[in-house]
Amino acid sequence: MQGGRDVPTANAIPGLYPAPTKHRRLIAWVEEIATLTKPDRVVWCDGSDEEWGRLTDELVAAGTLKRLNPEKRPNSFYAVSDPKDVARVESRTFICSEDPADAGPTNNWLDPTEMRADLNNLFDGAMRGRTMYVVPFSMGPIGSKISALGVEITDSPYVVISMKIMTRMGKAALDALGDDGFFVPAVHSVGKPLQPGEQDVAWPCNDIKYIVHFPESREIWSYGSGYGGNALLGKKCYALRIASVMAKDEGWLAEHMLILKLTSPEGRAHYVAAAFPSACGKTNLAMLQPSLPGWTAETIGDDICWMRYGDDGRLYAINPEAGFFGVAPGTGLKTNANAIAALQRNTIFTNVALTPDDDVWWEGLTDSPPEGLIDWRGRAWSPELGEPAAHPNARFTAPAHQCPVIAAEWENPAGVPISAILFGGRRASAVPLVTEAFDWAHGVFMAANVASEGTAAAETKVGELRRDPFAMIPFCGYNMGDYFAHWLRVGAAAADPAKLPRIYSVNWFRKDASGKFVWPGFGENARVLKWIVERLEGAADAEDTAIGRVPAKGALDLTGLSLAPTADDLLRCVDTAVWREEAALIPPFYERFGERLPAELWAQYEALLERLEEADQDAPPQKVALSA
Repeated sequence: MQGGRDVPTANAIPGLYPAPTKHRRLIAWVEEIATLTKPDRVVWCDGSDEEWGRLTDELVAAGTLKRLNPEKRPNSFYAVSDPKDVARVESRTFICSEDPADAGPTNNWLDPTEMRADLNNLFDGAMRGRTMYVVPFSMGPIGSKISALGVEITDSPYVVISMKIMTRMGKAALDALGDDGFFVPAVHSVGKPLQPGEQDVAWPCNDIKYIVHFPESREIWSYGSGYGGNALLGKKCYALRIASVMAKDEGWLAEHMLILKLTSPEGRAHYVAAAFPSACGKTNLAMLQPSLPGWTAETIGDDICWMRYGDDGRLYAINPEAGFFGVAPGTGLKTNANAIAALQRNTIFTNVALTPDDDVWWEGLTDSPPEGLIDWRGRAWSPELGEPAAHPNARFTAPAHQCPVIAAEWENPAGVPISAILFGGRRASAVPLVTEAFDWAHGVFMAANVASEGTAAAETKVGELRRDPFAMIPFCGYNMGDYFAHWLRVGAAAADPAKLPRIYSVNWFRKDASGKFVWPGFGENARVLKWIVERLEGAADAEDTAIGRVPAKGALDLTGLSLAPTADDLLRCVDTAVWREEAALIPPFYERFGERLPAELWAQYEALLERLEEADQDAPPQKVALSA
């Protein structure tokens, strides 16, 4: 893109030269964006502690950050966003593929030529009065064959310090680019240029918002928001939307998954990847505290997983991120003590509540709120306000290495071998606690039909059922029909199908007739993982049902749990009448993808109907009592 009127010469922008790199494409691109956006100066970020100190001092002086109590939260900060800039903006997120069919029915598409013209106008002079930061970064350990590089240009110092936490950012990433290495260019502006003498605001943003992806050219452009995944372009934009396209083209997987290391009392370790929609217990599972004696769980990653085949024919995974960008509300000592421990220092908290002694609080951190809270809108808070003190999508940004259960191999450039892949969401009925797929293709079918209740992180009514296959609907950078086909191809490419991870559906959220959760969740989820590990090792029994294999009666270790007498049966129950209703919902969803939906999924659907019919013929459907 080229700037319009009033174009300065590149030499007129302080800091642009000398560039700390000989990468000609990178230098030319930075020149182009600087000429277009017209910043007061350019800073090439090095990721140093000195840079962090300088930028955080500037942000505190500007009112964007407040330094927290150094005795309670060393080197940590509190930020409050504009109330109109609090979450991902799915309605303003676009996949601008050359062919609209390549974006598919689940993405917003706009013509790429028209979009480039609009962005050219929006970014013309967008950084006037501001500093343009050039942020080189690596998604994944630098030098790993599974990692990839990017460069974000931004006019937000809040984004720079957040990228230092969330990625391997700075000089090491720039050095890894060399003179001609591949990188994904990502341009971000808060969309609030300053006129000479104009006073800035603490959280600059714009009512006009765009989060735009050009999959063919591997570009990201973001305008108008300074928050989260809208602005930290290494996260959902690169690590999922653009990386998913790269993975499709190159034969690997870029997924919205945590990675967990689980070790049995006998010392055998298995690595598990799991996909859940945002705010559905993903971080809790990533930092699991097993309730079962002798079992240990360690964290590799809490949100995103990149997988490639290794030389031994297994799928190896890395966590492409370097930090946690987690939902604060609901995270507490009772639900996730490991996450709380990870937040004790070097952390940015955004849109939580502030205590009188300059610490932070949010709903779920403790059983009752402390006195004298200031809520995320800056008001003296009390329950009488009728609103939570922290925004439901309030976030923490913390270095992953601070997690007390981070696995030693979390930064291993070779990645870790995945034994099992879990999919799940919030389902109050129908879906059993755990179901094993018959094979890889059946697992793809199961994952393609995941539905979950909405969360505060997405633009949907909380509690509304939303179909979210693979937990990727908001994050897949291309047609989901092609995405399903890609998963089938990855499985078919296995040199030895026996080395493929087994696929499971899990549902921690089943309820009884009174609306109470049947399964206690949290650390008790280790009991489900134990059964999965025992299945992998050939030591646990399962029963075939119409929808997959569920634990045999007594196969789940329920020792010490105080469950209702009917709970075990309910958690394993597959009601064929209910599943015929579930099956009836599949064709309308599949039909949205037309010819892009792989025939294999239609074949799996027909096979499900046949199994349901056979189950009814073998034994009339029997409902399990829902009462506690």
